[in-house]
Amino acid sequence: MATQEPSPPSSMESNKPGFPKKILANKLEDKHLCNCCHNLLRRPFQAQCGHRFCSYCFNMTVRDGPQKCNACIKEDIFEEPTSILKQGCAFPDNAARREVENLSAICINEGCTWKGNIKEYELSHEEKCEFMIIPCPSCKERIRFNEQERHNERECPERTLNCKYCKEPFHFKNIKAHDEICPKYPMICEGCAKKKIPREKYVDHIKFCSKFRTPCRFHVVGCLPGPPTPALPLPPPPAPVPTLTVSTSFTPLPSSVGAALELQLHSEKTKVAELGRRCTDLEVKVGTFENVVCVLNREVERFTTTMEAGNRQHRLDQDKIEALSNKVRQLERTVGLKDLTVAEMEGRLREMSATTFDGVFVWRISDFTKKRQDAIAGRAPAMFSPAFYTSKYGYKMCLRIYLNGDGTGRGSHLSLFFVVMRGLSDALLKWPFNQKVTLMLLDQSSREHIIDAFRPDITSSSFQRPVSEMNIASGCPLFCPLSKLDAKNSYIRDDIIFIKAIVDLTGL
Repeated sequence: MATQEPSPPSSMESNKPGFPKKILANKLEDKHLCNCCHNLLRRPFQAQCGHRFCSYCFNMTVRDGPQKCNACIKEDIFEEPTSILKQGCAFPDNAARREVENLSAICINEGCTWKGNIKEYELSHEEKCEFMIIPCPSCKERIRFNEQERHNERECPERTLNCKYCKEPFHFKNIKAHDEICPKYPMICEGCAKKKIPREKYVDHIKFCSKFRTPCRFHVVGCLPGPPTPALPLPPPPAPVPTLTVSTSFTPLPSSVGAALELQLHSEKTKVAELGRRCTDLEVKVGTFENVVCVLNREVERFTTTMEAGNRQHRLDQDKIEALSNKVRQLERTVGLKDLTVAEMEGRLREMSATTFDGVFVWRISDFTKKRQDAIAGRAPAMFSPAFYTSKYGYKMCLRIYLNGDGTGRGSHLSLFFVVMRGLSDALLKWPFNQKVTLMLLDQSSREHIIDAFRPDITSSSFQRPVSEMNIASGCPLFCPLSKLDAKNSYIRDDIIFIKAIVDLTGL
């Protein structure tokens, strides 16, 4: 069968299972479902047993080695080694892929009215729907795709803002902490009540502010500033001194009162001395505290510098990690495309190895019993042979067989058809195709072959120059009764049959 042009691959096809069943607008059919994830097939692969899987699901199933096909086990048709899934035992099912991609689809996101087919959904809508619910990369809150910008600018608690004073970036949740350390934050002088003094200039302001009350240097040990000293009243003008007669005599104090005053004076002097010593000790302690604070300030500055350097290095590392992650994702997509190309090339190689260029083609069909059961069950009603040619630059053809019959022969006959395919040299050939075709089911012992031949109807579209990959098949729906194959015969040996096609080359 000719290799079909694949649909453009999705950017995420290498790591996605099937499409959700809810997107299907029409009735769901079991043949469109993956036998692993049970969703609609995405890039379907068909295993040797006939069951279909998404490309991603199949690769995940066999990544740890060969596995038994659960679908075969469930249907009770398990047969080794056909029902063993392993790398290289499956091929891209392009026919099923085209069939699924042409199904009508709707968007499953609430509020979205998009309609189209599954191919359009995957290519242009699946990852771009404005109503898609996605997690915010910062706060992890689930939001709609079309609300991302508003959420990032106004609602996200993890959003980054620029300070309106110093223009430095900070997280919204740290706004209070930033205001407490912002060097440009406006402050109010407690003395002169001047407003909007940047924090970094506040200390310089209070040094020269005449109304600012500087606390006592001993406030750290409990000294509280007293009320401002009231201005002293001006002394009254001197009154005229009357002329008095001063007596030079005075009454002496009693000796006991003088002794008491001396004791009180001595006590006061002792207290003053004690307070002087305490002040000296406190000054020493204050000097020690000032030295400690200076050391701590230097440590804080050094730690701040180290932390800023660490933050810069962390940002550089994050940028490198993001760049490497992007490169890994790009390489994964490239490897996925390469895998598809390799699978396609392997299919072409198998096709070319079976190709003939003399108009004679023998088609060996193995596992006949299993394939006939698949045809009866409707899993694979028809099979296409590899392509063959009348010459290297001649007509391109293939055979199509229905092991359980087709049309008038369904369920009673084996149906065999001849198909004219689009070739590279069609422009050089004579059309319509008018060569005699002989079809044969070969007897593997007594040579009593079942033979049917026909000459093409040149008015039929089946024999005109193809405008698609292949024309409509034409041939023998009643080619061979199934009863003849069920009876004891030599047409089937070792579960293998041989179909032979001969194209008359006369006149070419």
